Amino acid sequence: MGAVRRTVVATAVAATAAVGVSTGQAAATPAIDTVVNGALSVTPLCQGTIDALIIACTELEKLTPHFPLMLDLNPRGTHLVVLGAGLTEDGKIRPVLEERLEAALRAAQRYPESPIVVTGGVPRNGVTEAQAMKDWLVARGIPPERITEESESTSTVENARFTNDVLLERRATGAVLVTNRDHLERAMINFRQAVDARIPVAGIVAA
Repeated sequence: MGAVRRTVVATAVAATAAVGVSTGQAAATPAIDTVVNGALSVTPLCQGTIDALIIACTELEKLTPHFPLMLDLNPRGTHLVVLGAGLTEDGKIRPVLEERLEAALRAAQRYPESPIVVTGGVPRNGVTEAQAMKDWLVARGIPPERITEESESTSTVENARFTNDVLLERRATGAVLVTNRDHLERAMINFRQAVDARIPVAGIVAA
């Protein structure tokens, strides 16, 4: 895998010219892995329709808390997608979900033009994950009109499928997933499958 990734790194860095990306444009995080991830996300491997290639491409990426390049290149068209996690029985946010929201808040503050989608159903005490997440973000200064709730999903696969409907309706040009490290790779694969090569998908690791 190391040799394969080194080859892909070289190819991806060269490919940045084709998609108009350079380390100079990555104002937030001009790291080599961020550049490589950005280039990979728009290749026919990651942004394709063949599951085996999507999986292989996603496994080549280095998961990072750094902001993906697409947020620098097109913040208005790129949507931040915060993935839900189960609430407590009385409808409160658990620490794992708060970590995701804190990472999303940092990105939302850095890119104030980027719309936000909070995704997750499974209500507890009459509150869905998406509703609790929106309330958390609004309480910290994010305008409510900036946030779209997807409150029907009960799994990561459904997160991807139902959120794709939102992204399609909003004519999003890209999606950046925000979730924990042990969830992100699987989520990126599911979302890349769901969008059917229409838009690139990237990710941010929550602490």
